[in-house]
Amino acid sequence: MDLQLTGKTAFISGSSRGIGYATAKALAGEGVDVVLNGRDPAKLATAVETLSREVPGVSVSGLPADFTISEEVDRLSAQLPEVDILVNNVGLFELKPFDLISDADWRQYFEVNVLSGVRLARQLLPGMLNRGWGRIVFVSSESGVNVPADMIHYGTSKTAMLAVGNGLAKLTRGTAVTVNSVLGGPTYSDGVADTVKSIAAAQSLPEEQMKAAIIGANKTSLLERFIEPAEIASAVTFLASPAASAINGSAVRVDGGVLTNLL
Repeated sequence: MDLQLTGKTAFISGSSRGIGYATAKALAGEGVDVVLNGRDPAKLATAVETLSREVPGVSVSGLPADFTISEEVDRLSAQLPEVDILVNNVGLFELKPFDLISDADWRQYFEVNVLSGVRLARQLLPGMLNRGWGRIVFVSSESGVNVPADMIHYGTSKTAMLAVGNGLAKLTRGTAVTVNSVLGGPTYSDGVADTVKSIAAAQSLPEEQMKAAIIGANKTSLLERFIEPAEIASAVTFLASPAASAINGSAVRVDGGVLTNLL
């Protein structure tokens, strides 16, 4: 299926690895010039080099920025070219008991998971509207709907992300610009893999055994395995395409059936 994306330009935050990198690769495979982002310049340069090799024929570049620092986000925004597709993917997550989540933790989670997307949309949405076409996709989580008791700050930030996306969509009425969110389920991203490996090592268990035990504890998963980053990326790429022109203001589930409510 030709998604009619050749010649478009995309910026994907938090894309030096994991879901962000998989999304950049999927978009590049559809002929999109991509701008990657990461906070470590060396790792970002490696990601740019790797993607350029994996998907030749498109422009692949990188802009470093630490999204915990608002000034760096502003600097990055000023350096961006005209962007047709904005994927707000960067995010923090951790397991933490509610009584140990400090005010500083709450502020940091909203700074990165919510306000980074707000700042980028504020910078890029007007240009999309002026040019008559554009896509903004927020990579949210099923945790924004079913907030985990051991990640309340994370889940709440993902709920806020859904609200921002829904509100921004209303600004695109009557245009060919859309704003949507993806509700990802348990995904074996690099960050999750690092956490699983750490837990497995602490319990002297093989990684695969720990991985199976963790997903096995999720009683509502219909997939009964971790989602791969490329599976999230496929949904994001579709939403970024003209083929998804009638989808706007939506939260599209790519959760492996974890959410049990009908709507």
